[in-house]
Amino acid sequence: MMESQRKNSGEDSPGERGLLHLWKGYSCSLTPDRVLLPRPVLQVALGTSHGVMLVEGGQVYSFGALPWKQTQVSEPLEPVLESTLSGQRVVSVAAGGRHSGAVTEDGGVHMWGENSAGQCGVPGVSVVPNPTPVGVLDPDTCPPHSVRVLELACGEQHSLALSAQHEVWAWGSGSQLGLLTTAFPVWKPQRVEHLAGRHVLQVACGATHSLALVRCLGPLDLRRPFPDKCGQCNQQLYTMTDKEDHVIISDSHYCPLGVELGEGEARPSLGGGSKAPCLLSSPSEPLLSSLSPASASAPPASPAGPPEPSSKDPGLTHPELVLPPPHPAKPQPPPPCSTASGYSHPQVPQGRETGNPQRDPQPSPAPSSAYVDGGQAAGGGGGGAGAKSSPYPDEKEVKDYLKRLSEQTLAEQTAKTLAGAPALQPVPDPSPPEPDPGSHPPSTAGSTLNSLVVSCASAVGERVASTYEALSLKKMMNYYYPSVGGGGGPGGAPGGAGGPGEGGLDRVLLEETMQGKKSSSLGDIREEEAGGLRRRLSLPGLLSQVSPRLLRKSSRPRLQATPLTPVGGVPEARELLPSLHTEVWSWGRGDQGQLGHGDTLPRLQPVCIKSLSSKEVVRVVSGAHHSVALTAQSQVFTWGSNSSGQLGHMESPSTIPRLAKLSEGIRVWDVGAGEQHTVLLADGDCCQPILYYSGLQVREGPAPQDLPGAYTQQPVLLPFCMNLGYVSGVCAGGQTCVALADHNVMGFIASFHELAAAERKLYCKLSSIKGQILRPLLDLESLGSALGPCAGLFQMVVARFSHLCHLSGQHAAALTSTLRRGREVRGLVLLDNSSIFLDSYREYCCSVGNLQVMGGFQTLAKPCLDVFGKSPEVLQRLAESSDEGASPSDLLAALFHLPLLHLQQYARLLLKLAGCFEATSEDHQQLQEGCSRFEVLALHLKRKRKEAEYTCHFWKSFPGKMTDSLRKPHRRLICESSNKALTLQNAGRFSVNWFILFNDALVHAQFSTHHVFPLATLWVEPIPEENTGQYGLKVISPEETFVLLACSSMEKTKWLRSIKQAVDLALSGSGQEAGAAASGAGQRAEPPISRTASYTFYKDSRLKEATYEGRWLAGKPNGRGVVKWSDGRIYTGTFKNGLEDGYGDYVVPNKALNKSDHYQGHWKEGKMHGQGSYRYATGEVYEGSFQDNMRHGHGMLRSGTLNSCCPSVFIGHWLQDRKCGYGVLDDITRGEKHMGMWQDDQRQGTGVIVTQFGLYYEGAFCNNKMMGTGVLLSEDDTSYEGEFSEDWTLNGKGLLTMPNGDLFEGSFSGEWGSGLKVTGSYFKPNLYDTDKDKTHSVKLGRLVVCAEDKWRAVFEECWSQLGCEAPGQGEHSQAWDRIAVALTSSRRQHRDSPELGLSRTHSKTLESLEFIPQQTGPVTMETYDSIRHYLIKACDTPLHPLGRLLEALVAVYRMTYVGVGANRRLLPQAVSEVMSYLARIFQLVRFLFPDLPEEGGLIPEPSSLDTKETSSTSSQLESPKPGRVVSSSALLLPVLLPRLYPPLFTLYALEKEREDDAYWDCVIRLNKQPDLALLAFLGVQQKFWPVSFSSSDPVLGDKQQVLSTTKDSCFASAVETLQQISTTFTPSDKLQVIQMTFEDITQEVLSLLKEDFLWSMDDLFPVFLYVVLRARIRNLGSEVSLIEDLMDPCVQHGEHGIMFTTLKACYYQIQHEKIS
Repeated sequence: MMESQRKNSGEDSPGERGLLHLWKGYSCSLTPDRVLLPRPVLQVALGTSHGVMLVEGGQVYSFGALPWKQTQVSEPLEPVLESTLSGQRVVSVAAGGRHSGAVTEDGGVHMWGENSAGQCGVPGVSVVPNPTPVGVLDPDTCPPHSVRVLELACGEQHSLALSAQHEVWAWGSGSQLGLLTTAFPVWKPQRVEHLAGRHVLQVACGATHSLALVRCLGPLDLRRPFPDKCGQCNQQLYTMTDKEDHVIISDSHYCPLGVELGEGEARPSLGGGSKAPCLLSSPSEPLLSSLSPASASAPPASPAGPPEPSSKDPGLTHPELVLPPPHPAKPQPPPPCSTASGYSHPQVPQGRETGNPQRDPQPSPAPSSAYVDGGQAAGGGGGGAGAKSSPYPDEKEVKDYLKRLSEQTLAEQTAKTLAGAPALQPVPDPSPPEPDPGSHPPSTAGSTLNSLVVSCASAVGERVASTYEALSLKKMMNYYYPSVGGGGGPGGAPGGAGGPGEGGLDRVLLEETMQGKKSSSLGDIREEEAGGLRRRLSLPGLLSQVSPRLLRKSSRPRLQATPLTPVGGVPEARELLPSLHTEVWSWGRGDQGQLGHGDTLPRLQPVCIKSLSSKEVVRVVSGAHHSVALTAQSQVFTWGSNSSGQLGHMESPSTIPRLAKLSEGIRVWDVGAGEQHTVLLADGDCCQPILYYSGLQVREGPAPQDLPGAYTQQPVLLPFCMNLGYVSGVCAGGQTCVALADHNVMGFIASFHELAAAERKLYCKLSSIKGQILRPLLDLESLGSALGPCAGLFQMVVARFSHLCHLSGQHAAALTSTLRRGREVRGLVLLDNSSIFLDSYREYCCSVGNLQVMGGFQTLAKPCLDVFGKSPEVLQRLAESSDEGASPSDLLAALFHLPLLHLQQYARLLLKLAGCFEATSEDHQQLQEGCSRFEVLALHLKRKRKEAEYTCHFWKSFPGKMTDSLRKPHRRLICESSNKALTLQNAGRFSVNWFILFNDALVHAQFSTHHVFPLATLWVEPIPEENTGQYGLKVISPEETFVLLACSSMEKTKWLRSIKQAVDLALSGSGQEAGAAASGAGQRAEPPISRTASYTFYKDSRLKEATYEGRWLAGKPNGRGVVKWSDGRIYTGTFKNGLEDGYGDYVVPNKALNKSDHYQGHWKEGKMHGQGSYRYATGEVYEGSFQDNMRHGHGMLRSGTLNSCCPSVFIGHWLQDRKCGYGVLDDITRGEKHMGMWQDDQRQGTGVIVTQFGLYYEGAFCNNKMMGTGVLLSEDDTSYEGEFSEDWTLNGKGLLTMPNGDLFEGSFSGEWGSGLKVTGSYFKPNLYDTDKDKTHSVKLGRLVVCAEDKWRAVFEECWSQLGCEAPGQGEHSQAWDRIAVALTSSRRQHRDSPELGLSRTHSKTLESLEFIPQQTGPVTMETYDSIRHYLIKACDTPLHPLGRLLEALVAVYRMTYVGVGANRRLLPQAVSEVMSYLARIFQLVRFLFPDLPEEGGLIPEPSSLDTKETSSTSSQLESPKPGRVVSSSALLLPVLLPRLYPPLFTLYALEKEREDDAYWDCVIRLNKQPDLALLAFLGVQQKFWPVSFSSSDPVLGDKQQVLSTTKDSCFASAVETLQQISTTFTPSDKLQVIQMTFEDITQEVLSLLKEDFLWSMDDLFPVFLYVVLRARIRNLGSEVSLIEDLMDPCVQHGEHGIMFTTLKACYYQIQHEKIS
């Protein structure tokens, strides 16, 4: 209810809101009685002679005759408070014949009144005097849970409840319960299973029947599979019969178990004698027809009571689909059928033999949706056939067919019963609702029908073809889809003939107008027809025999079907607004036709009223024996008893829903139904509602009695309605009517009524346009060809019009519901979810504008002429046009723009409502904001309409040839220069230049040519007038720059502003909002100079026909973007000034190999430049440096794979795409590795080759061959020094040395390893010559590339990254700037390309590198440490130039010395290469840190260094402090060597293999000795022998005595320390381990001697030798050699040097130890 914010009103007084008025009849002098209550009435319900009211606060009053009360009220109109409910907050009430119900806020149900039939749900009593709780429990839950109830409905002997789950629960007595039981009364509420799974919106109860308003199934529900057989009677749901001249396909099944049986008649056993199906016929089509055995039809029930017992099972009704013969024969009556022995056969009746045709003139339907979601259905049946107008098959065929069907059914039913199948088994609906073919696939039922048609195609053959020939397309669809266009609905269901009062023609018309759809159909007729046609014409095998004439007809250009009713409603509004896709289901007694199925048969289960499925019913009410349905279009459908004119029309009775006869323009929005009358609440001429009455007149007086024959012929206006105020709802019951009214408080009530009435009026208007204009146009065969290119646009307009229409209908229903219930502004969808409306109107306006711009309304003129003739009165009337001479195109334009005028209505009414509240209130602000939103949109759309009209007018004057290419739906004109206001600079005298500015492009048109400049890639700037004296504008596009000259300063300003604003709007994605560009309202002054846009080049030679999408700057691609060429090339990356620059990805298709080349790397000025990776389509991969699109600098090329024909890997220097300089080639096929110089892709100069068989060659190469002087060594040390001419081919002078020292000297020729020709001398060394110097030894390394010449390109790239043209030549500060830029750009690149990956640790390393070590003055120890830490971090990331350098060096080093390169003869080169790396990297470090001393320089000691006193022992062992002498090895080896260690140490191990084997044999032998024996053998003095050792076993104690058998326990800590030498990498770390070993030995000896002690070498050496032996270091010789080669020179002569010499001596001692 209204809050206290209403102006000056405070709380409403009872006299203003919820006023209750009662009356009976419709006489002119009638004055309603007003019931006075202390509070406003919220809801009222009427029974036969009593009523119940719900007032504000949740209190309930009863009035009228209340016989169940112990004390009867003296005054019948005096309300009685139901005090029992005082503690409860009631939210709704209901009244039945003589009982009442109430629902509380928590969903509980209370009932009271008469209970003789169990209608109150209270067992054991016949009367319930006071409201008593009734438990609605769900038995499917354990324990049973209470069901929350939303509303109640009460009849004479039953009650229904609608739960929060939208299920129906019933109790009481009679078939109107819809329950699977015959035991009455039903005391406990039970779920109506037949409606389970459906979404029930509302329920209503008549005296003996029930109604439910159900939301149609959604698309998901429609896709469920459905069975082939009925679960009740086991009959086929789909049947097909092939006859000589026609095919019968039946998809409509009627189950006999759905019909209520009379008293005393047993329910037939499923296994017993089954009755044959009854095939009914339609008078309009030739159908096979028969009836059940005993009689042709059952007599209808008397209207006064329950139906008479039926003498027969009505059988199964099959409305069929018959394809008639091409030449119809003369109509003949069907011959009678005889009965066979054993069981009864059906008879084919001549006509309707029994029954009263006057009482039931309607045919018996067979609802196809009677089986949805379980339960058996009730179908109509028993109607015979009328006079036939089509030939029948002969009698014998009819008998044979029926016999076959009956025998099959009997056998199946018997088998099913014997198998123990339940008698009443719920089954899903065999005929589901038909979805919109345009949006969803056809349902399973439709598919089953399709398969039947397909399966019969071959059998039918030519007959089907000729039948198709004979039928029009529409009729063909009607046959396959009986529901389309009439033929499948209840009124038009095949199976009954019209009675005398209702001719065959009338019935056909009725079918086509009212029963147009199947149950639950969501699409409109037009869509169904088209969809059905498409499905039928696509059946395989069926059209093979259709004539070409028919195929030609079906293939005519036809507009694709557009659903006029959106499937599922507006998506966003689906949960916010009430559904209009509804069905009405009915069940119970139908003796007065009140079920609406076209017959007077009862239904035990809910059955859908098919004719109402497409009517958008929003409310149903029931009188005693009649029913009323109110639609969203404010139409009233009534059916049932019409004894007193209560149906509002003259049909008596009506067994199908018919429209009540109301004057045009009367929009009904609430209804009430009593015993013999109906009351309607409708919109009047003003915003105050009016009342209509239809039904029995009641005599005025103290004891009202019926006046026989006094009743209305049609609804009559009640004159007193204007005195009641603003009626918000009506109700009726018994003979009474009730109206709930409000007084207009501060104008709020009137405004609210006006808003709802305006929405209802809009929906009716839009529905009229849809039905009277759009539907006929869409039905036109030639529409598609007439519209041509506008067909799609027209479809879009129709679709969005339908969407808007549906939204208006939903909103009207929501407002009506709000008006009936709360009348509150809070919760209005129009305010809370205004975007739904705003977006719908915006999209609709856009589609209408697009159609108008393309001349769609002009092209629609001819179709309009075909449909409406030369005087289109209907168009004028609907368009509300007073201009009689208006053209159809103008009328259509006005018609389609009509909905947009309603936005002003919204704004006006919301403003009017806002005025009813205090300005400070929340409601006022919300209404004001809503008003503003609709006002703004209305103005915006008005401007859009003007733009469309302006553009449309422009195209009429534009030259025709260019119009076709330039005219586009979304394009709007802003301004044009036809008045010569703008010209091109330097144009020819006779040239014509026409500039047209659209919302998406600037067009330059000349005589017969034009060019389009998209606005997104257009830049415009004014040229200063001082320089030229002209009013010029410089226009820049990606490929052209030109100057436009304006005729005046004002014109220049106008064009400059227009172009800039149009560009800005095009960039903001609202290029279609051209109006803002024209008006300049609220736009930026300047469009951005840098922007994102797409453009296709047409001129540029390099980019011709390529499309670029990405960032632009002043007409050039600049920033990230993508270019796609027409030949398939794609570049993705960064641009600068129109060229590829920076990091990019480039793909080039290779059509010959059907693969692509792929480059990822850096670009400069449009060419590959810098580091990159190129994957060739051939399988080769190059990773390295590029310059000018060529491989240039250092790089690695992988050719082939291990499985390919010639796999190889080359890493080295490239020059203009060729190998040039030093490089390493690993020829995997030949097992060779070449390390040397190259030129023009050939080996040239000195080099080394090693093979997998141990051969080693060093020497000269020429023209890719070994040619010149060289040295060749084999694995067994055989060597050759001399001349070579080919690979491995000796030719010329040389010296051959054998492993034993024998020499050959002379001329050699031949290939090594396959026989040599020798001319020369043989030398055998003197066996007794002890002078070793005279023996010849080969010196290696003289003919190899020196280490400084290797990998120069790698270092040069690093120097160039630091901004130096040559090593050391450059600015120190510039180098640091380059590093910062490299790090920043790399981080940005990784951020933009997440696939490159960047770990969190890596990111932190990059962040720490942003801090450069500060150095001022000489380097101190602290600065030195910070430099050392910086270098460690820099070398950890390849994004830093130093880290990249190190990564490249590691790659080349491993490439050189791993695999075949692991040859022991390469060790000296490997060591010298490491030393060369150190020197060259140190040069880089000193460039970055210029104050760092050079190699060997000293760093001064810190002045604050404290000198500490140390013992003589420790000072004796103290080594020089690291870092005081600057050396490259100390600074860089910790960074470099761990990465190079594996290949380097492998070479050491191979070189020292023999010595290490001898050493290891000795270690193994000596380690077999116990500790004391080994100490004695090595000559260790006994005073140094440990007497005890620490035990690791706590059980044995901390100390253990050394025994003669003790092993591996003496000097154990020193042994463990020395073993760590194998886990360290650098010589300094290894020396540190040796020093710690000495310290451990000293500590143990000191603890043993317990006195100061100084070592002598004679004492120390044996002890250390023992530790070395026990340490068991496998490759000690390799470790010693590595330390010796790479040790820092400054420590060679210090203590570390002495300790290392001791270790070295131990190694040689063990190696040559003699074990005796």
